[in-house]
Amino acid sequence: MTSDPSGLGRGGAAALVLPALVLIGVFLVFPALWTIYLGLTDYRLTGLAAADPQVVGPANYLDALGDERFLGSTWLSVQYVLGSAVIGQACLGFAIAWLVRDRRGPLRRVVEGVVLLSWILPGSVVAYLWIALLDRDGGTLNALLNTPGAAWLLDHPMLSLVVFNTWRGTAFSMMLYAAALESVPPSHLETARLAGASAFQQLRDVVLPRIRGHVLTNLLLISLWTFNDFTPFLITAGGPEGASETLPVYVYIVALRDGELGVGAAVSFLILAVNLVFALVYLRLLRARGRDADVPAPARAATRTAA
Repeated sequence: MTSDPSGLGRGGAAALVLPALVLIGVFLVFPALWTIYLGLTDYRLTGLAAADPQVVGPANYLDALGDERFLGSTWLSVQYVLGSAVIGQACLGFAIAWLVRDRRGPLRRVVEGVVLLSWILPGSVVAYLWIALLDRDGGTLNALLNTPGAAWLLDHPMLSLVVFNTWRGTAFSMMLYAAALESVPPSHLETARLAGASAFQQLRDVVLPRIRGHVLTNLLLISLWTFNDFTPFLITAGGPEGASETLPVYVYIVALRDGELGVGAAVSFLILAVNLVFALVYLRLLRARGRDADVPAPARAATRTAA
């Protein structure tokens, strides 16, 4: 017969987790189920469908999957995530954290402060700043480059959004990687260096294996945040002619501007499904993270260097 070390018993333990389960049900499960239901109807903001919505089954989902506009928005969201999150924020955040890891004094504080400033400002404020920066008439960037009349948001909308989101979101990656690098013992790097490992080999064989979990966590979070980011609407409103209409912007336009709440709910559920796929892939990768953990990092570096 086993004893309960906490002394709470099953009833007491259930009472402790009940408030959390209620919150999850109210703010997560119920909205998800309601979204699924709306996606199966022809519900609209106005008209007869608003007063008496009818169940149309999977028609909204099939229409969305066959809509070129939805497919185009999906591809734009993929570009947005790969360009600004995976390549931009993750790589730039790691580069900054790696360069300032051994720095002390005002230089490090200034660099971290400047990077953090872009992250803590409200989305509406940074959107206005970037509109002022990239404005065709009197924009700051045109004044600096002496390119009057260059319409950056019209000619290069997605590139502008990728650069904007990289600038805005790098701070999180920088802070996470800076904390992760603190867990790398300097003695391991020194051993690898004495074994003849180059800087790249030290990074590959000593640093990255130890912070792999942090890398995966960072990629998951910034990918999900970027994929669901609505800030592009504040800068380009999805234009010109849908050239920057990512999936969150597409849902907003379809559901609220066009009034097709049923279609918008169906697309929202598809976005939720994509988020779940991201999470499952992350968990699968994280589960396989410790396969090389039993091999000391300096030994891996020495072995690969000798090879």
